[in-house]
Formats: sequence, C-alpha cells, structure tokens
Amino acid sequence: VQLVESGGGSVQAGGSLRLSCVASRLTYCMGWFRQTPGKEREGVAAIDGGGRATTADFVQGRFTISLDSATNTLYLQMSSLEPEDTARYYCAAGSEKRGFRCSGDDDQAPTWGQGTQVTVS
Repeated sequence: VQLVESGGGSVQAGGSLRLSCVASRLTYCMGWFRQTPGKEREGVAAIDGGGRATTADFVQGRFTISLDSATNTLYLQMSSLEPEDTARYYCAAGSEKRGFRCSGDDDQAPTWGQGTQVTVS
C-alpha cells in the first residue's frame, strides 16, 4: 500500500489545519501518527473498517479523524492547535487497530507515508 500525505504547513496557535492521506488501497486500520526530533513516533488517531474512530487523549476534542472510502482518502481535521502539536505527521495503514494506533500483524509497525510537517507558533 502506498500513502501520500498533504495539508501540512505553518499556523498560529489556535488555528486549524486539515491533513489528507491518499491511499492506493485501504487496509483494516487507517490512522495518523506524529513525531518530533528525538522522540518516538506516537499514535494520534485511528479508524477501522467498521468506522470506529479513536483519538489519543492529548488531542481529544481538538482533532477528528475521518475516512472517505470512495476516494481512499483519510483525513485529520485539527483545530485549536497548540505549539506542542508541532511535529511531522504520518499516515499509517495496518491490519490491526489498537486503540488510537494502527499496527501490522502482531503489533508490528504499520506502513507509513512520507509525512507532512505541521508547525504551530
């Protein structure tokens, strides 16, 4: 599966952005992770084939994940952005949904896109 993200950019605190991820095909779990330099990649939100969406506590109420299966496009609507949300955001495709994370079989790493940078100042 190939994943191509877009929609990142620079925004002031309190602003909004919408990330998009076009997938060559959908997998059972589609999700978003983020990573800052020197830190591990962390799950942000995931949605499964039944439409069940889960977001991490630290973005709950501010970020919304959604999936357009007609166009194989995954979205992450981000609002009330904070400087702490600054990170490179990665789309993920996996066979398992573990809360707000997608993984491969047996909790292996999912397939990643190339990422899109979000900077909040």
